[in-house]
Amino acid sequence: MSTQTNAAVRKESKVNIRMIVQIGMLSAIAVVLMLFEIPLPFAPSFYEIDFSEIPVMIGCFVMGPMAGAVIEFIKILLNLMINGTVTAGVGEAANFVIGCALCVPAGLVYKRDHTRKGALIGMAVGTVIMTVMGCFINAYILLPAYGAAFGMPIDALVEMGSAVNSHITSLTTFVIFAVAPFNLLKGTLVSLIVFIIYKKIRPIFKMK
Repeated sequence: MSTQTNAAVRKESKVNIRMIVQIGMLSAIAVVLMLFEIPLPFAPSFYEIDFSEIPVMIGCFVMGPMAGAVIEFIKILLNLMINGTVTAGVGEAANFVIGCALCVPAGLVYKRDHTRKGALIGMAVGTVIMTVMGCFINAYILLPAYGAAFGMPIDALVEMGSAVNSHITSLTTFVIFAVAPFNLLKGTLVSLIVFIIYKKIRPIFKMK
């Protein structure tokens, strides 16, 4: 094996090790951020915003969308190990899909257009996709799963929504006036924070 080939192998090994370290670091940060939840005035108490998608999206921008999906998966897995589940893993699987729906499209767009404009477009696309997918998953998977886990019919969950938001009178209005604004707000806040901090912290991930 030539010296040039050896050098290439060593360089690739260093890159792989650095990527593994960065994925682990961002996953750990995401798990910590997942513990801090903020209640919202327009949604029931079980809808609280956390900012754990910030490290996931940063991972998508730095290492690509596949790495971001891995970070999201590790985050969900670690949270499952720490806090357990009340939905037999259904809620965690749905949260993984919804989180990826925000960050992976943003990473794909940014990978093709490596500019501030590309980042903004990617995050906007991700926010829209997450909102649409979040509404569907909440209506047909998450809410029924939570209702089954706590022995509550869907109507009881709707009543919990009505108690904080008078516009919520059915499952459809629950999705329109609670789930959709929740995802839009979360996607917008996560995107804004990443947009502000990414350029400042990006050199850390590029250090030799």
